[in-house]
Amino acid sequence: MRIDIVSAVPELLESPFQHSILKRAQERGLLELQVHHLREYGLGRHRQIDDYQFGGGAGMVMMPEPLAACIDALQSQHHYDEIIYLTPDGQRLNQSLTNRLSLHKKLLLLCGHYKGIDERIRQHYVTMEVSIGDYVLSGGELAAAVLVDAIGRLLPGVLNDETSALFDSFQDNLLAPPVYTRPAVFRDWAVPDILTSGNTPAIEEWRYEQALKRTQERRPDLLSEDD
Repeated sequence: MRIDIVSAVPELLESPFQHSILKRAQERGLLELQVHHLREYGLGRHRQIDDYQFGGGAGMVMMPEPLAACIDALQSQHHYDEIIYLTPDGQRLNQSLTNRLSLHKKLLLLCGHYKGIDERIRQHYVTMEVSIGDYVLSGGELAAAVLVDAIGRLLPGVLNDETSALFDSFQDNLLAPPVYTRPAVFRDWAVPDILTSGNTPAIEEWRYEQALKRTQERRPDLLSEDD
């Protein structure tokens, strides 16, 4: 998979993509990440990428010309399955959406900044808008990093144990069950006997029951979701 990211502050994306699972995914040739500095397409000597709002109001808006020029240049080289704008008023990111996006070959992510991007870019270029939650960040870079991480770990071959992702929280609309590791007894707190029994079917049944119980207690809304 290839993911291109357009950012006004690309430095914010350096660390998240250079460590752990995403680093391994790139080293294995399973994920290609390219971050593009929007100021390279900025206007004039100062590479301007933002301007005041029409109609007044606080905050600057990312101008359409640099964004359009950048997207046009990238589209001349690649066909993107989705052009995604990270924005608080987009559809909420969940595991189902992440699963679907992980099946694509090429994605283009647009990171907003300031008060966001000119509406005309959203209308004529963007094919999907995604939010990671009901709050506002300084820019879309951290949201893009979250989305890339959520997608990247689902790519075949990225995780050492590919079945691991199948049992994450929110798969099948259930939270993950409790997990334990060695030692079997810590400060007189013992691991449930079922997990050391060696009875695989019984263990899987216990895990499902625990996942269902935890979901009912903490996120009952998930049990009523069709998607």
